Amino acid sequence: MDQIVTLDSRQEAALQATAENFIAHYKGDAVKALKEMIVLNGHLQQRLDALSAPRRPQ
Repeated sequence: MDQIVTLDSRQEAALQATAENFIAHYKGDAVKALKEMIVLNGHLQQRLDALSAPRRPQ
């Protein structure tokens, strides 16, 4: 992890609600939801890396 993020109480409440909704989507299975989040983050990181890669002249 590159940095630690500090949230205020409003942001923490929004994050908590989002997490609860995400887990509910997986019928309360927190481990399954966490695995899916890891996969989604991996895909997003690959896309970000591709966007930030230097472009080669054609």
